[in-house]
Amino acid sequence: MKTLKIDFVSDVACPWCAIGLASLEQALQRVEGDVKPEIHFQPFELNPQMGPEGQDVTEHLTQKYGSTPQQQALARENIRQRGAALGFEFRAEGRGRIWNTFDAHRLLHWAGLQSPEKQHALKKVLLKAYHGEARNPSDHEVLLAAAKEAGLDEAEAKLVLESGRYANQVREAEQVWTQNGIHAVPSIILDDKWLIQGGQPPEILEQAIRQAVAEQGA
Repeated sequence: MKTLKIDFVSDVACPWCAIGLASLEQALQRVEGDVKPEIHFQPFELNPQMGPEGQDVTEHLTQKYGSTPQQQALARENIRQRGAALGFEFRAEGRGRIWNTFDAHRLLHWAGLQSPEKQHALKKVLLKAYHGEARNPSDHEVLLAAAKEAGLDEAEAKLVLESGRYANQVREAEQVWTQNGIHAVPSIILDDKWLIQGGQPPEILEQAIRQAVAEQGA
C-alpha cells in the first residue's frame, strides 16, 4: 500500500469546501486498501478582514460578487443538492451571516498537532456547525463545543483560543499557499505536485489519486 500526502486547502466559511471534503472522502473509500492517505488541512480565509460582528450573507455576496438574491438562491439550491448527493446536509435557509474564521483555523492547527484524525474530525464538525446549523465559527463557545464533539481536550482548546496561540503559524501557512498560487478553495494538492481545484466529483478525485500514486512508482 502506498502512502499519499494530501493537502486540503480550505475555509470553514466555504460551502464548496464541505462538498470537496465529502467528495474526497468518497474517493478515498474507493481506493481503500491501495492507498494510505495522509490528510493535512491547510488554512485559507475567504474574508480575512471580516469584523467580529460578521455580515448578512446576502448583503455580503451582493457586494463581493454582484449577485442578486435570486441568483444566490439558485446557487444555494445547487449546492444543497450537490451536498445531499454526497451525504452532507446544508441548512435549507442558508448560513445567515458570514463570520471571521481565523480562530477556527488556529484551533484546526492545534488539532493537527494532536493527530491527523482529530484534525479531520474537527474540520467536519466545524463545517457541519456552520453550513448545516448556521452557527458562528468565530464564537469561542461554538469552537469549544466543536472541539469536544471531535474528541479533543476542551480545556486545552480553551487555552489555545484565549491565548491567541498559533496565530503566527496560521498566518505563515496562509502566505505559503497564496504565494504558491492558491487563490481559490477548495484546493487539493497530492504529493506536493498534483493540484485539483473546486468541488470535483468523487470519480475525478479517485482518478487523480490513482494517477498520483502511479507516478510515485514511475
